[in-house]
Amino acid sequence: MDAHLGDKPLVFSVVVPVYNSQEFVERCIDSVLSQEHEALELILVDDGSTDGSGSLCDQFVTSDNRIHVFHKQNGGVSSARNMGLDHAKGEYVMFCDSDDWVEPEWCEQLYLA
Repeated sequence: MDAHLGDKPLVFSVVVPVYNSQEFVERCIDSVLSQEHEALELILVDDGSTDGSGSLCDQFVTSDNRIHVFHKQNGGVSSARNMGLDHAKGEYVMFCDSDDWVEPEWCEQLYLA
């Protein structure tokens, strides 16, 4: 079964492992949600943060139905990415770190390539 976001097919799953990045994660989330290519889901995996990053991620779920947040015990960035992969429904999976941000055409350029 193909995944959809409303009436659009879900093209991208963007997985962001989050660990103690409360200072940066909001900018990361905003940059992913500001993509020109809107057929995406944002998967935030809180890897046992102790600084409030996980709670901040939870607050974003109510503002955009493209956001999914999962919490796990700290196991490192690879295990957080793998958990994100387990939940990804998009045709393509992309990764971004929680202290990074991306340009608005990031997904669109990859899609066109």
